[in-house]
Amino acid sequence: MNNAIQATFRALRYRNFRLFFTGQSVSLIGTWMQSIAMSWLVYRMTGSALLLGVVAFASQIPTFVLSPFAGVLTDRHNRHRIIILTQTLAMAQAFILAALTLTGVIAVWHIVALGIFLGCINSLDIPARQSFLIEMVEKKEVLGNAIALNSAIFNAARLIGPTLAGILVAVVGEGVCFLINGVSFLAVIVSLLLMKVKPRRIASERRHVLHELKEGLVYAFSSPPIRSILFLLSIISMTGMSYVVLMPIFAREIHHGGAHTLGILMATIGVGALIGTLYLASRKDHLRLEKFISASSVVFAVGLIFFALSRILWFSLLALVVTGFGFMV
Repeated sequence: MNNAIQATFRALRYRNFRLFFTGQSVSLIGTWMQSIAMSWLVYRMTGSALLLGVVAFASQIPTFVLSPFAGVLTDRHNRHRIIILTQTLAMAQAFILAALTLTGVIAVWHIVALGIFLGCINSLDIPARQSFLIEMVEKKEVLGNAIALNSAIFNAARLIGPTLAGILVAVVGEGVCFLINGVSFLAVIVSLLLMKVKPRRIASERRHVLHELKEGLVYAFSSPPIRSILFLLSIISMTGMSYVVLMPIFAREIHHGGAHTLGILMATIGVGALIGTLYLASRKDHLRLEKFISASSVVFAVGLIFFALSRILWFSLLALVVTGFGFMV
């Protein structure tokens, strides 16, 4: 039993990853609280499914457009410093959102503008953070476990954050959730500042950004496994993941609940995803993963179909556990 636990959490042997794991565990709870509170705020203010989509689009499109270029930039510069910068900017965004909401002057265009700003931040933060994992664990054979544990804390926060957000929104309003998110960024910023990072050798030869971007795209699409996974993920993200954006409508119109119902629905997705990530973290090898990818895609689809057709809350929650597990694996 002890050996199994040690194998599941073996990446935590590295000090830098332990610091990151601890800081992210706190910060991501705040991030999920803000996500739930913001979607509920938009739907409460407008009652519009269209505007829910617009807000989600505004926060995601900068990441889609800018991330490939940001990936090139993170290869050229100190990733540790980049992450400190992006986390500080994200903290500022949360505090601005909190101030506008708590003072009662918030409008939909504020949320859209701040969503675009956060999307630009994430376009740099996500590739920097993902590639920085390699520097934190040092040994390549532990990298898979570190990625799985990173997903585990993301989904553990997805379980806790929406639950807390649902309660707080119902009791004190959305602004407090935004404020808590801003404060929670201090945990990850402090953990980053406490790290001892070895200087990374950065190639002195600098080619044009577009040339390096082309190299990355050629590499990805000339590899059949990577190309297939990217195509599958694109299809699932485009056609399947929109259910998360529409969740406030399911909470209010289908299940006749409020913010607390939204929090429970979102937390249930986190339960399934957390089970999936812990399962992946416990694996000691990468054999037959392609079969797991195919099977889990079907599991995600089946769970989503049952959720779409359900009008009973407990059955919807069960379907969301299956959906969260399938997508994460």
